[in-house]
Amino acid sequence: MYPRHITLLAASVVWIITCTAQPCKTNLPLVSTPAALTESVKANPDAAFVSLQRHIPSILIDLRYATTHNFTHKALYRHPKALLRKQPAEALKKVQEELNKKGLGLKIYDAYRPFSVSCLLWQQATDKRYVANPKRGSHHNRGTALDLTIVQLSTGKELNMGTDFDNFTDTAHHSFSHLPAEVLANRRLLKNIMWKNGFNFVPTEWWHYHWRDKNYPLVDLDFEKME
Repeated sequence: MYPRHITLLAASVVWIITCTAQPCKTNLPLVSTPAALTESVKANPDAAFVSLQRHIPSILIDLRYATTHNFTHKALYRHPKALLRKQPAEALKKVQEELNKKGLGLKIYDAYRPFSVSCLLWQQATDKRYVANPKRGSHHNRGTALDLTIVQLSTGKELNMGTDFDNFTDTAHHSFSHLPAEVLANRRLLKNIMWKNGFNFVPTEWWHYHWRDKNYPLVDLDFEKME
């Protein structure tokens, strides 16, 4: 490894540690220890977190915040896993099975997101309309949200949705209609099948869907402490 590469790596580590230390608070209930998570699951077994790779083996995983391929251009996740609460995970499995019959499948860009990472995203975002305010919490922090798209099963190639993930322009909005018919049909397919299986959406992001049941606390645990 060349000295410059070592310097860049060290700088990235320092950036993560520094940003993680930034103050970020919410008045909402926040699960921040493994013991507290265990107790919450004992009280409500449906609150358990499920590994999507194990629960839906055919699903594709591309966690963008574990790489530099995201709007911050920084890797924000360490030891990443695609995790979701039990109920939405079961529903997502039905979505995958239905798409498989059409020769299609799902690719996951993001699922459970630690609260501290939402704080980093809020600090980095220049347009706050597209990032959840940590004070209010995020469906991702609750383990009930997904960022995803549809792919061809045979090739793994993503269907054309008109923009990439985390595109902060009007073109990514569900209501944006100045797009080719193929793109509009692909977005409609994703929206309809997710809605049918219990997921809601936000108007500004074609890739974001969240479970309609909000009765889960926010969680701020690193991935390796989750299971």
